[in-house]
This record gives sequence, C-alpha cells and structure tokens, in this order.
Amino acid sequence: RRRAPGGRAPVPEPAALHRDPRDATAGGAMATEGAGDAAAPAPEVAGGDNAADAAQEAVESEERSSELTGTEDDATWIQWFVRLRGNEFFCEVEEEYVQDDFNLTGLSNMVPYYDFALDMILDEEIPLDNLTDEQQEIVETAAEVLYGLIHARYILTSRGMQAMYEKFQNVDFGRCPRVYCQGQAVLPVGLSDIPRNYSVNVFCPRCQELYYPRSTKQANLDGAYVGTTFAHMFLLTHPELVPPKPPQTYVPRIYGFRINAESAYYKNRESGSSRRRNGQPSASSGAVAAKSQHSPRRQRSPEKDRHAAAAAAAPPGVR
Repeated sequence: RRRAPGGRAPVPEPAALHRDPRDATAGGAMATEGAGDAAAPAPEVAGGDNAADAAQEAVESEERSSELTGTEDDATWIQWFVRLRGNEFFCEVEEEYVQDDFNLTGLSNMVPYYDFALDMILDEEIPLDNLTDEQQEIVETAAEVLYGLIHARYILTSRGMQAMYEKFQNVDFGRCPRVYCQGQAVLPVGLSDIPRNYSVNVFCPRCQELYYPRSTKQANLDGAYVGTTFAHMFLLTHPELVPPKPPQTYVPRIYGFRINAESAYYKNRESGSSRRRNGQPSASSGAVAAKSQHSPRRQRSPEKDRHAAAAAAAPPGVR
C-alpha cells in the first residue's frame, strides 16, 4: 500500500549532441566552400537549446517528486498508518512498547497470522513470496487489527495519554455537534473492548453524551481500537479539562409559546421512559434494536462468539 521509491529518470540530451562525427566533418567541408552553407544548421542549434531547457525542467521536476517520495519512504509502518485518512483517532505507538511481549499478552489468539502482522508493524522482513495474494491481504488486515488492539492498551499508559492529550488540544477528534456545547472538543470512545462488535463513537465532556463521528471513514473504525476506558480515565487524569455542564437547555415552542407539559408531546416521552424503567421495551427502543440487528457492523455470528470465547479462555502463551 506504500508507494515504491521512484528512481530518477535519465536526463534526455539535446538532439544536436547526438550527431554523427561525420556530419561535423561534412559541415566543415561545406564551410570551406561558402559562408551561406555554413549558416544552414542554425535552426537545429536553436532546437537543441529548447530541448536542453526542457530536459533541465524535467530533471528539476523529477528531483522534486523524488524528494517527496523519499520523505514517505523514510517513514515507518506506524507513521504511515496513522497518517492515512480516517485514522486521525490513532496516535503513534512507540516501537519499544510493541516490542515488549508483556504488552501484547493475549493478542496472539485474537489476530490471524499474528507473527507476520507483528513483523509488518515493526518493519521486519516478511517472506511474502511464500504467501498467496489472498494471504498477503489477510496479513495486511491483521496488521491493522493488531495495531488497533495495541493502541487501545498504549493510550492508557502515561506516554500514550500524553500523545492523546496533544491530539485533544489540537481538536483532532472533532467537536460536539450539540449547539449549547459551543464547539466543545470530544474524545473517542468505544462501546466494547471486543473487536468487530461496535464502531467508534465520540464522547462530549460537557454534555456527557455520545455521538457519531462526522467523518464516515472515522465512523467505520472499530471501537475496540480505543476501548471503553480511555475517555473517562483521560478526564480523571486531567480534571482541568472537564468543562461545566451547559446552563442552557432547549425549550420547544410553537409560535413562541411553550408546549404544555400535560400535552401528549411530553406524556409520550414520559410513558416511554417509565416503560424502560420497568423493564418493558418501548417502541423507540424496539426500533433501535431492530436496526442494530440488521446493521452489518453490529451483527455477530455464533461462530465469532465461539472464537471470541475460546480466545478469552485460552492461556496467554498459546498461539
């Protein structure tokens, strides 16, 4: 997926420099015969100058493209991955953290081709010639999944928390869409620590509500790559970042008048909340449950549940 380094193209030389030496001898002989014949090759010399200018421009353009390509090729796999569009919620995990086997305990049971995926993250040589194209794609996907699971653990450390602090200060995670939150910066949060279960959401520290990310690419990110703990531990670590709740609340009005609290507008909402408190599903909750069942991102097969249960019950050293 990374662009291969581009080599410098050979410098094209002007056409006048490729003449046969016999042509020069013939030209010299013609010069001795008359001055008019000597002036005949002048258009070719002008054409050679234009070709030289074009060649110089081509060389400069190729050097600029080579510099840009070289900058990307010098980046590690981790740096390349976090810079991809849609991966703004990721921070760069230090290679020393990835190289420590203690930090990766239990992940070998959750990721296929674990050894190949880990070598790809650490920019180690991988014998891809022995793998089919389909297996190579699986290894690349496994590397992304493995990095996401490592990332969920790394951001709970002091260094990972500092890296996410800088991204929060730069509003890399986005802002709360609620009007009365006044553009409060949000934090990524997952609804489950098990991969392939829920997509990532954003948590607003001001209104303490969950929202979908504004970017569709970010919305497709697995919530397990951030986890359920980070956002709240982050605010406990930095209590000065916890804003006060907004004093304003939206009041529905019709022609400038408030809606009567005894009307069906509010009674239906209160009856739905009372049914939820009593354990009876309301119509809205049933619709949400039906929608989640038909959603491909949240639907899990019994086979995946068995694999997840087996991975959780297996000892950490088994691969």
